[in-house]
Amino acid sequence: MEILYQDSVLLVFNKPSGLLSVPGRGPDKQDCLSARAQARWPDARIVHRLDFDTSGIMLLARGVDAQRALNRAFESRQVHKRYVAVVDGVLAAAPATDDGWGLIDLPLNLDWPNRPLHIVDYQAGKPSLTRWRPYPPGEVGGAPATRVDLEPVTGRSHQLRVHLQALGHPILGDTLYASPAAQARAARLLLHACELALAHPLSGEPLTFRSAPPF
Repeated sequence: MEILYQDSVLLVFNKPSGLLSVPGRGPDKQDCLSARAQARWPDARIVHRLDFDTSGIMLLARGVDAQRALNRAFESRQVHKRYVAVVDGVLAAAPATDDGWGLIDLPLNLDWPNRPLHIVDYQAGKPSLTRWRPYPPGEVGGAPATRVDLEPVTGRSHQLRVHLQALGHPILGDTLYASPAAQARAARLLLHACELALAHPLSGEPLTFRSAPPF
């Protein structure tokens, strides 16, 4: 578990794929990033999460005051996050926009009969926005694939995975939302939190952390 940054109020890690962010149910799901951090920094507290299969930058607060400040920053969208993914098929360029990014605007909701899956739900779903920008398409496992930058404007569970599935291009290696063939083309979920930027909760200094994707 790589440490990217630490001080009296912040801890920033590069979480590997296959590690829980917080403890799960049962004794076999107690190993997680938060528990490992708290073993060294007892005041470490969670302020956001990454899925078990997602790798990349994850931030923890040190102490209650820092946790409150960072929670407010996330809730008010003052924390900028960027991900990179590799998706099934040829993802065409986004419609022309001023900055070259497309926008997925699809409301999401928990699929209660099939938890933990989430679905697009136009009646009861919560507003969910994702900015996206594809690279030129290539191949993975002998079939077309496209690398894409992703910026979640909102922070719903499984948002990036469901939004890309809704476009018809699920993330390779996604055991929840991709077809068996697309799952088999990658040994892990090809989704990585590559950048996180925010103002330091104590000094206000702008901070940016980056992590290159391992795929």
